[in-house]
Amino acid sequence: MTPTLSAKIRPQYLKRLREETFDIVIIGGGINGAGVARDAVSRGMKVALVDAGDFAGGTSSRSSKLIHGGIRYLENLEFHLVFEALQERRRLFEIAPHLVHPLRFVLPVYKHSRVGMFKLGLGMMLYDLLATFEMPELHERLSKLKLLQRVPVLNSDALCGGYAYSDAYMDDDRLVIETLRSAVAGFGAQYPGAVAVSYVRAIGAKFTDDQLDSGRVSEIVVRDEETGDEFVIRARHFISTVGPWTDIVAAQMLKDWRPILRPSKGVHLTFLRSRLPIHDAVVMISDDEKRIVFAIPRHEMVIVGTTDTDFSGDPASVHTTREEVDYLLHVANRYFSGANLTEADIVASYSGVRPLVHDDAATEGKTSREHVIIEDSRNITFVAGGKYTTYRKVAEDAVKSALNQFPLEDRVRFGRNQTLKPLNELASPIALEQAIDAADRWAKEFGIHVSLVRFLVERHGKEARDILEKYLSRAQGVHKIWQLEALHAIHATMCFHLRDFYLRRSPLFLAREDHGFLLLNEIAQLFQSELGWSNQQRLQEAEAVRQHLQYEMGWRGAQPANG
Repeated sequence: MTPTLSAKIRPQYLKRLREETFDIVIIGGGINGAGVARDAVSRGMKVALVDAGDFAGGTSSRSSKLIHGGIRYLENLEFHLVFEALQERRRLFEIAPHLVHPLRFVLPVYKHSRVGMFKLGLGMMLYDLLATFEMPELHERLSKLKLLQRVPVLNSDALCGGYAYSDAYMDDDRLVIETLRSAVAGFGAQYPGAVAVSYVRAIGAKFTDDQLDSGRVSEIVVRDEETGDEFVIRARHFISTVGPWTDIVAAQMLKDWRPILRPSKGVHLTFLRSRLPIHDAVVMISDDEKRIVFAIPRHEMVIVGTTDTDFSGDPASVHTTREEVDYLLHVANRYFSGANLTEADIVASYSGVRPLVHDDAATEGKTSREHVIIEDSRNITFVAGGKYTTYRKVAEDAVKSALNQFPLEDRVRFGRNQTLKPLNELASPIALEQAIDAADRWAKEFGIHVSLVRFLVERHGKEARDILEKYLSRAQGVHKIWQLEALHAIHATMCFHLRDFYLRRSPLFLAREDHGFLLLNEIAQLFQSELGWSNQQRLQEAEAVRQHLQYEMGWRGAQPANG
């Protein structure tokens, strides 16, 4: 796939936004917006997408990083949601194998557990059935002894046994980027790619009869957050995929908008795998038996989360509190008594806001994760709610809904999508296998250690070779791998802020004890060289990374909730 989502092409894309008229303009560059863009492009539509910040800058980079059916939704009798998610999980294994990886989960059962072994076993059988038995592995019942052999640090007091079952973990931010890259690259000469631009904020709408809030929206007013310039973008139809900002953005455009969301805050902690040595994900139940918390091993770290509490205010202001840290540490130490985790073991925290749709459920944990699509007769389609796992289906439903406002001939012409094709042809299942086999050969060809090549292959498939060929000569010093990743981010993912690289294009902030600050100066100098920054801008960009640490992890300076 030709990487056309370059930071350096942004001025050209801004010019196109000003001058052209699109079939669809998407507001919001998270996973649903990226999915909508790819779906619409694959039908032959002319598409543009804007985001007020970085792509995946909101909820889409702050998830539990799981692709799963949601076994806990069985208790809410949401069988359709679980079935749909499990089918989409299978498809994601095929279209993004470098980003979505099978993972075994274990669910311990204790004497005091609300759901016992028998009832849980029935749920496991139903989970396999809803997946139509197309699992990496079917579930298995584990005795207490077998469970402790798999998870030696697990609390053994009153442990009855448990179950193991299959789901998956993912790189959530990179899944957004790869989906957008596919949308921008297009689907051949007959299906040219989308125009996607970050840091362009929608601030209003213009209507066909020039009367506020009447007629049909024909243009949206946007502001380039990098320069402050305001301009309009024209389209035949508009789709909002702004997640937890749905009510905020909708109210800016439609003065009679009534809020639909019940935003829910989720917090996660990260640990070194050496401090929480687990190979399977562990499903934990909170004290009140209402919340599920996961411990999820992934490439570089173990993630523990999430919380699930009602949230009000601007989602951009969300950050982790001392109380939330204490809560997650408490749950983790109840289950992993052999690990003796303390605050000092926490590498990082991150927090986000889920855009749940209000359904009058008693608690946020019971609020449905089903997506909702609202067709407004004024030429805007709103997408809200939904699970990350089902983003491809959410996007398909959104585009189909939007097409209802197009003439019949267009509905026929744009009737079929192509979203079951791999996101990146260089990282298809076959290409990924070929890249793994070629890693040793590429290491010799480029004269670098094979472990670095394997790291790139795991993240990029056969595109790893292109990255080495294009950028290796410009990567200097002992930290070449992160310089290669930075160069790729700049030239292939429209990354032009250092903070975005640290938080979304790489695992540096979340997975390293120093948050990658040891590399900060050299990575900043590379960005400066590639993007023409002044020395002052380089220093400001580096300071923005440090400020994020102070804001998100300010809880370190707070007293424990029980102290």
